Amino acid sequence: MSAAKRYVFLDPDGTGTDQGWMFVVVAAPTGVVYQTQGGGYGCVPYEQEGYLIPVFGRDLDVELKEIFVRDLKGWGSRDLDWPEELLDRLRRAVALHVYGSENRDDTYPGPLALDESRLAEADEAWVPVLTPDGPGFLAWENSD
Repeated sequence: MSAAKRYVFLDPDGTGTDQGWMFVVVAAPTGVVYQTQGGGYGCVPYEQEGYLIPVFGRDLDVELKEIFVRDLKGWGSRDLDWPEELLDRLRRAVALHVYGSENRDDTYPGPLALDESRLAEADEAWVPVLTPDGPGFLAWENSD
């Protein structure tokens, strides 16, 4: 008998905008599916089964918002042919350090990297990343 999946919506009432939030959802067969809205004005629903790693820090999403809201005008970026300068900025913006799972032997945060093999999936508030524990997505509040 398989257990039903549990669904968790990140920022369900939109109040996270006042305080800010950023998470990495690491892909794993946990039975828990994290959902959020991304894509700017497109209001695209995204989800990933896995586990959640909070990303702590002040103003971590400033450059991401400049890329997706200011430069791309809030219309999302699915399947965008990324200009090299904008792609370099995205690489730098996601190069945050996060603590991995409890299964790691070290206690130091590891770096995130843009998962360019899944670049076509990148969108505002939902960017594919490689974590110390494997593939995942970086999520933050959508601008709309």
